[in-house]
Amino acid sequence: MDTEIYDALTHKIIGCCFEVHRELGLGFLEKIYSRALIEQLTIENIKFECEKEFNVFFKNKLIGKFRCDFYIEEKVILEIKSVTGIQPQLFQTQLISYLKASKVKTGLLVNFGNGSCDVKRLSV
Repeated sequence: MDTEIYDALTHKIIGCCFEVHRELGLGFLEKIYSRALIEQLTIENIKFECEKEFNVFFKNKLIGKFRCDFYIEEKVILEIKSVTGIQPQLFQTQLISYLKASKVKTGLLVNFGNGSCDVKRLSV
């Protein structure tokens, strides 16, 4: 994939997250931020699926499924959180596992729970 196009997409997604945080501030549940992000992604003409389900395989056998918060442009997994303080390492570990299982290369982990929007970009 063209790196410039890819960077432009993640930049646009991050911009949407900052716009949601700027408008709403902190203190809401994830569901509120998710709904606002749906509106903002739509305004920006970014294709996405909410609660996209992926299969998990072990030794070529289907052993379960997981759902990510947003699957964007069939290229990026976006997981959102609303926690105060430092994000637990578990959130990053979970996103890395999602990336590996889905074979998606990049994920964004966004926390709306603090005074500023916290974004971590992870790749596998």
